[in-house]
Amino acid sequence: MRLKSILKRKGYTSIKLRSMATKHLEIKAMINGVKGRFILDTGASSSCVGFEGIDKFNLEVEDTDTKAAGAGAVDMDTKLSPKNSIKIKDWRYHSLPLVVFDLTHVNTALKQQSEHPIDGILGADILEKGKGIIDYKKKRLYLKKLVYKF
Repeated sequence: MRLKSILKRKGYTSIKLRSMATKHLEIKAMINGVKGRFILDTGASSSCVGFEGIDKFNLEVEDTDTKAAGAGAVDMDTKLSPKNSIKIKDWRYHSLPLVVFDLTHVNTALKQQSEHPIDGILGADILEKGKGIIDYKKKRLYLKKLVYKF
């Protein structure tokens, strides 16, 4: 039996990934109802967007003293957007905190590889919430649909 059929029966959604020239995996998602392009990064503890995303995704942000590091940059100023909705295909989550910081260094590296800029990075927080499974061979992410109880 194929992985896709097994996971579908267990309530997972299959999401197509694209391998970028940089070997990152690109994923499309909607934040607060607005479409965006993201890198799926298992090593990023928190999902994040660039400062440009504040307006694009209608984020409410708070100042923070926390500094970000990653992808060759350190000691970057951040803001926090505590509660956002995210939709990836038909998987949804309604309380996603996002770290907001300067992604210029990431997008500069992507441009050097003839890739389009990204809006942010989806990290391990998403994978944990959705009990994520990545099929690298088939370029698919599987997220278990959440059941909300009211």
